[in-house]
Amino acid sequence: MANESEDPMLLEEPMLILGNGEMYRNQTEVKMSQIVLPCHANYCGELSAGQLLKWMDSTACLSAERHAGCSCITASVDDIHFETTIGVGQVVNITAKVNRAFTSSMEVGILVSCEDLFSDRQWKVCHAFATFVARRTEAGKVQLKQVIPRTQTEQMEYSLAAERRRMRLIHAEIINDLLSSCSSQTVSERLDYQDAVPADRTRVESVELVLPPHANHQVSTFGGQIMAWMENVATISASRLCNAHPTLRSIDMFHFRGPSHIGDRLVLKAIVNNAFKKSMEVGVCAEAYQGGEPLRHINTAFMTFEVLDNDRKPCTLPRIRPEPVDGKRRFQEAIARKKIRLDRKYIISCKQSEVPLSVPWDPSNQMYLSYNNVSALKMLAARTNWVLTSEKNKVETHVAVAAKQVFLLLSDLRRRKAWDHHYQECEVITDSHEDDTIYRVVTPSVTKGGKVQDFILLASRRSPCDSGDPYLIALRSVTLPAYPPTEDYNRGEVLCAGFSIWEEDNSFTKISYYNQATPGVLPYISTDIAGLSSSFYCTFASCSAFLEENKDSLASLPTSTL
Repeated sequence: MANESEDPMLLEEPMLILGNGEMYRNQTEVKMSQIVLPCHANYCGELSAGQLLKWMDSTACLSAERHAGCSCITASVDDIHFETTIGVGQVVNITAKVNRAFTSSMEVGILVSCEDLFSDRQWKVCHAFATFVARRTEAGKVQLKQVIPRTQTEQMEYSLAAERRRMRLIHAEIINDLLSSCSSQTVSERLDYQDAVPADRTRVESVELVLPPHANHQVSTFGGQIMAWMENVATISASRLCNAHPTLRSIDMFHFRGPSHIGDRLVLKAIVNNAFKKSMEVGVCAEAYQGGEPLRHINTAFMTFEVLDNDRKPCTLPRIRPEPVDGKRRFQEAIARKKIRLDRKYIISCKQSEVPLSVPWDPSNQMYLSYNNVSALKMLAARTNWVLTSEKNKVETHVAVAAKQVFLLLSDLRRRKAWDHHYQECEVITDSHEDDTIYRVVTPSVTKGGKVQDFILLASRRSPCDSGDPYLIALRSVTLPAYPPTEDYNRGEVLCAGFSIWEEDNSFTKISYYNQATPGVLPYISTDIAGLSSSFYCTFASCSAFLEENKDSLASLPTSTL
């Protein structure tokens, strides 16, 4: 079994020594160190978030171009959560490296830390993932070379990058669906508070002329510069609400919708969409034009600010009175985004050890639960320090069945009763997504004479992103209000379990099974590992026989019968 997984971005692994005795360093890795000077700081003597975003984007772009061998542009940046601020005189250390390359785009991981030269202390500020696209050359569209991971951390990031890419591609669609359903609801809070600040008072509009110093080596407006300008107007907008100096805490995932060039006039607009008790959301829009041409939409971002007191604790903020029509829509959508933001941070951003065994499932967090489910399994599969007391208990097998057929047969948990006697009953509760299904599973008691157990399991399925990836079936417990625990069953919980299915050739497959121990399953697993039972061996021998018998059957992914 494996120990609890840690955030791979924060893992410090020993330097890898190659066969020829050389020390290994990732060829795409780029490091930048900057001492914070007064010209980089805001009115509080802290590094401007806009300046930090410029440095982060610059470092990441250099890493992407080192891998691509050509010019690259910033396509998107995932959520950024700033854990702390950086003062004048301290050193900012930024490390960026390419985690994975796809056809013409690549994911770059960015880690920012702060160093105090006088106390020799270092601490994490934030980490982020940016997507860069290789620019077309005279020869046509660029086909990027694959990244070859060499260390355990690189293998984790390489595997997780495919899941993050999947989430980016469906993120906008899911967010729009959730916001549309939110917009049709009425606001439960009163909006006519006597002491509320009119939202119009927080409106900011600013125009910037793009000059050569604002452009990168491709004569396009530097992506980090656009982010810095957007952060500037957002900060002004937030200040107008609270009449104080706000601190940027997070930026939601955003995409650059088009390029900007030298000579463009960049129009930046910001307004406070909603003020919560301790934080506020500011919406920012960037548009560009030249001469008499119409405005081109460059980017939209949502930034969360807090106001800190002398003890660095968030202060209570004034209420806001939204404008009619569009203002009320933005007000409602900000409430929905806050819910989504908290779900995302709660499920994705915290360490695996901090995620509870069962997380409530609902449509607003299904995408993030699915991501966490698959990512946890990938992180378990990438670990090299598995500890087993007996090799015969290593749950890995090979079958003479095509990998896709194995995937289809194992994906439907209702068929597991045919080979696993621990699955007494299994029913589909709901198909939350085409790649995700929620089941209720009934298993025997782990103690003699005890109650039988039931589990509410989210099963997330993934086909390979490319030929070097496995098929995955990830399982974790969730809670549903319609299926509460009952007196007749002990409600069991699964933190992380599932199958990794590797195609070895067209008709031969390797299957690995993982289960991160929890109190509900530990008695059964520990008994097997101690050598007191051959249950694991028999179960997977039965699984192999089941797959062989059904290798030519017509299998499909599960669908709800309810």
